[in-house]
Amino acid sequence: MSVARPVLNPSVLRAGDAVALVSPAGPVAEARVLAAVQELSAWGLRPRVYPHALDADHYLAGSDASRAADLNDALADPEIRAVLCNRGGYGVQRILDHLDYDAVRQDPKLVVGFSDITALHAALWQHTGLVTVHGPVAAQLERGGLFASTLRHVLMSTAPMVVEASRDEPTYSVRTCGVARGTLLGGNLSILSTCVGTPFMPDLEGAILLIEDVGELAYRVDRLLTHLGNCGLLKRVAGIAVGQFSEPGHGNNPIRPPEVLMERLGSLGIPLLGGLSIGHGDRNLAVALGSQATLDADAGTLTVSPAAR
Repeated sequence: MSVARPVLNPSVLRAGDAVALVSPAGPVAEARVLAAVQELSAWGLRPRVYPHALDADHYLAGSDASRAADLNDALADPEIRAVLCNRGGYGVQRILDHLDYDAVRQDPKLVVGFSDITALHAALWQHTGLVTVHGPVAAQLERGGLFASTLRHVLMSTAPMVVEASRDEPTYSVRTCGVARGTLLGGNLSILSTCVGTPFMPDLEGAILLIEDVGELAYRVDRLLTHLGNCGLLKRVAGIAVGQFSEPGHGNNPIRPPEVLMERLGSLGIPLLGGLSIGHGDRNLAVALGSQATLDADAGTLTVSPAAR
C-alpha cells in the first residue's frame, strides 16, 4: 500500500496571467510557436517565449543546459503561472536530474504537455506531488478546435473533465467492465517504460493508469506492456485508461495494437477502458495527471478532477 503524500494543485489561470513557452525536448518551428502565442493571447493570457525555445541541436531543442535553464527559470518565476511545453519529441529524461524541484514546491504552477513530456509529468509528481496537465503541446494550438478548447477548459476552469469513449478511436474495442477510482497517472507508454527503475517513476499503487503511444507496431506494444507486467506494475493499478495507439504500418502480421492491448490487459481483472481521445491522434483531450479520477468502463467514461484550484 502506498503512503499518502502531499498533493500540489496549481492555481487556475486568469486573464492577464503570464505563461511560459519552453522547449525541454525536441526542436520546434518558429511559426508554430508564434501561432501558439496568438492563440494564448486571444485567451487573455500573456505568453512569454523563453530564450532557448527555438534552439535546435539535431533532435534536441538546444543543449541540455539551455533546455534545463529555460524550464527552471520558468518554474521559479513568480510571475509565470503556467509552463507550456512547445513540443515532445525526445530529450526530457536527459535533464530531469537538473530540475529545480524546490522551486516547484514553493510555487506550484500548471505544467502542460504530452508524449516525451510524460517524463516531466512523472518526475514532478514523484518528487513534488505536483498535479500537471497531460494535453496538447503549444505547437498543436495552431490547429484550434478541440486542441485549443480542451486545453483552455483544463487551464482556466475548475470544472472536472469528462472524456467519453469514442467509436472513432481504434482502441474503442479495448474494454472490460466495472468502475475504478484512483489517482490518474501515466501518459506515453514508451516513455513510462523507460522511467522504470529510475527515481522518476511514479508509484502506481491504486492508480488509474493512462497509456497512449504513436508509431509502435503491435509486437512493440506487447513488449512494452510485458515489461510493465514483469516489473509487477500492472498488478498494482486500480484501472487502465487507454488512449490513442497508432502504428506506422503492419508488415506481414495482421495483429493490431488494440488486439494486443486487450490480450495483455483484459485478463488483469480490473476495469479497462479504451477509445479515449487522448494522445497523438486527431483529437487530444487534456486531463490532469495526479488528480483523482473515476474510470467507468460500463458507462464508457473517464472523469478527472481539475488540475487547478
